[in-house]
Amino acid sequence: MTERNETTIAIDAMGGDHGPKVTIAGAALALERRPDTRFMLFGDETAMREALADYPALQAASSLHHCEVSVRMEDKPSQALRQGRHKSSMWRAIDAVKTGEADVAVSAGNTGALMAMAKFCLRTMAEIERPAIAAIWPTLRGQSIVLDVGATIGADAQQLIDFSMMGGAMARVLFGLERPTVGLLNIGVEEVKGQDEIREAGRLLKETPIERIDYHGFVEGDDLGKGTVDVVVTEGFTGNIALKTAEGTAKQIAAYLKAAMTRTWLAKLGYILAKSAFDRLRDKMDPRKVNGGVFLGLNGIVIKSHGGTDAEGFAAAIDLADAMARHDLMNKIAADLESFHRRLSAETKDQSESTQT
Repeated sequence: MTERNETTIAIDAMGGDHGPKVTIAGAALALERRPDTRFMLFGDETAMREALADYPALQAASSLHHCEVSVRMEDKPSQALRQGRHKSSMWRAIDAVKTGEADVAVSAGNTGALMAMAKFCLRTMAEIERPAIAAIWPTLRGQSIVLDVGATIGADAQQLIDFSMMGGAMARVLFGLERPTVGLLNIGVEEVKGQDEIREAGRLLKETPIERIDYHGFVEGDDLGKGTVDVVVTEGFTGNIALKTAEGTAKQIAAYLKAAMTRTWLAKLGYILAKSAFDRLRDKMDPRKVNGGVFLGLNGIVIKSHGGTDAEGFAAAIDLADAMARHDLMNKIAADLESFHRRLSAETKDQSESTQT
């Protein structure tokens, strides 16, 4: 799998709960892992220079761009778009992708505002009606991709197929798979179950196979953790609930384990003896390792980091952005879309001609 030698990443340095304190430190960690990365940092120049003082290597690899406005976490998308357009650190980071100055933008800011600005600035790709947010999901097999996890509510059959192609392209980039498996999230694996849109999407995926993915069929909620398929496709309302439920369950299990291991002296001794195993479990359940939602379906790549993450988590989002840019995610999605719609158009034409004769 070929990759580009160097990437430029635009950072909304003011985004998230902690601003430059975390975003700058995260960029510094990411630079240590990929020294050939370059950064465009957008935000309050004084605050950014203060945070950069501890990271001379990052300072040398970055250009600073002062912005007068920062989008607040509580701002409504319409308010942020109206007040922060052309001026905010979030908008200017996205615009750097549009102008070609940067390969990808990363922000830990307000999700709704980020999606609204990204859609307005970058626009959706040809043949794509709605963008999607794709998340990396830890599984028993390793990792899967789940989309949409909250970009929009609801999706028709064609939009679910578009999500399948975009998710498949991301899996090829991220996991190095030639033909990732794709499943549609449903209330059962039987073809007669589920909403009309899901059943229709399943029918079309079987009748008009996509060249670079293997359609598995319907998957259920427990298949998410099993890693039954490489890509799980659903609409944004269901996907967001699944994501928040999984995050809450992980925290719940961690709290249970902590309470159990500190309840008695015998339990504390058992924890000490099994500490390496618990450390591996903690590492596996660490949400920072899979931080970063990819906005797919736009004419440019935007990564959304969790707003409350720390430097390690923000660095993981930058790592993800770097991988998407280096392995040319945009062109892979565009090629898959063009191929599918060309074949679909040809089949529709053939069916029309056979009906006429």
